[in-house]
Amino acid sequence: MASFAASLRAVARPAMRMAAARPAFRTFTTSRMALAKRYTKDHEWIDVSADRKSGVIGISEYAAEQLGDVVYVELPETTGDFVDQGDAVGAVESVKSASDINAPVRCKVVSGNVSLEEKPAIINQVPEDDSNGGGWIVRVELDEEGAAQADELMDAEAYKAFISE
Repeated sequence: MASFAASLRAVARPAMRMAAARPAFRTFTTSRMALAKRYTKDHEWIDVSADRKSGVIGISEYAAEQLGDVVYVELPETTGDFVDQGDAVGAVESVKSASDINAPVRCKVVSGNVSLEEKPAIINQVPEDDSNGGGWIVRVELDEEGAAQADELMDAEAYKAFISE
């Protein structure tokens, strides 16, 4: 009678051969989300969702550097109305200057980043982070016109070329 361990070895060997035939790595695809961030000539950005119905707006790292230490952020009220492209959706004040934050596309403001009211310096630390701890300004809803306008904005490569001029 064979031992229990020997029986397991005999059963495990064919399975090991099958496992060895498979690749030892896993492939992942990149999503459109990583490619959706667009920039304006006024240094605002919008990160459009994959379904093109929502987005997040903020200021670029370049703008944050130019402003210097941010001391106050004015967030918009959520009225439920759409804001046209170029209209103000907030303001940023720094030790150097004050600047409006303009809507890069036609959108409806859904919520503002209330953590910026308590700690406006977050914008200087992570201006292009759209996570909960990041320096984003507002979350917005887009209509078809706003989604089409987002396509006309600069991608990251074009924006880098624009600011290096």
